[in-house]
Amino acid sequence: MQARRALSGVELKTLATNGGFAVDETTGDKMIQSLQGIIDSLESRWSKLQAFGQAPPMSTGPAAEFVSQHMVRTATDDKGLLTQLQQARSELPTYIEAIKLAKKNYQSQDGDTGTTLRTYNAEG
Repeated sequence: MQARRALSGVELKTLATNGGFAVDETTGDKMIQSLQGIIDSLESRWSKLQAFGQAPPMSTGPAAEFVSQHMVRTATDDKGLLTQLQQARSELPTYIEAIKLAKKNYQSQDGDTGTTLRTYNAEG
């Protein structure tokens, strides 16, 4: 089974802008609160997380130097912890914007549905 790729913040925002993504107020608020909690946590710990991008203090032997540099590379390469956290840190605000748009879509769609139902009842 092939894993599905997650939508980027920009893709989700485009989907919301085009009306293809809607979420009710309560659910949207909970989603935003969760994402904002992650952002706040990253921001408050960012200076400590930066330590993963620097070689840890080890002995000066060849094996220690190799391990030290390997740790830095794995933290900072394309799939590394710091790389992924930095991407999340910059991407999550766009998800929040998309959810805010999706909440507006829901209100609009909900209003349209109510109008349609009222019209249907009046005609019935």
